[in-house]
Amino acid sequence: MSSELYLAIDSLEKEELIVYPTDTIYGIGCDATSSKAVSQVFEIKQREESKSLIVLVSSIVMLNKYVEIIPKEIINYLKTNEKPTTIIYNNPLNLAKNIIAKDNTIAIRIVFKGFCHELIKTFGKPIVSTSANISNKPAPINFKDIDESILSKVDYVVNLPLENKSNKPSTIIKFVNGKIEFLRK
Repeated sequence: MSSELYLAIDSLEKEELIVYPTDTIYGIGCDATSSKAVSQVFEIKQREESKSLIVLVSSIVMLNKYVEIIPKEIINYLKTNEKPTTIIYNNPLNLAKNIIAKDNTIAIRIVFKGFCHELIKTFGKPIVSTSANISNKPAPINFKDIDESILSKVDYVVNLPLENKSNKPSTIIKFVNGKIEFLRK
């Protein structure tokens, strides 16, 4: 296990916050099952808790532990899609209550490769992923774009500034009556 992976997991296990490269942009992360840690993310981002956050998992197997039902259309979509795509699911399970939207949905993305995938897989639980910026400010394109006020308030900053190569947020979709509805392209 790399030292960056070990140090990030150590922070997550202590319910602390990290800044890390996701499969899209740099994010603020924490254990998505910890209400305490999730509250700290909202505080750092200066974001209302009524706005939900994205959760990352490492596989469909892990996803099954956190949503009641995965419709077959979603499974088929995931098998053919290669772009980072966040999907809105109904009836989440086993996650921090303050991460679940008021309509009892959750936004979850499966990360299939890279440091972020290894982090989630080794940690064994889903992690929060929200852009490493203050709410309503531009999302950082590169590590150097992350505001110092964010970096100073998290417990650990993963030192892999060249890991992230996407530089844009994920697509967000929802399946409604078996059809894809794009919420963010």
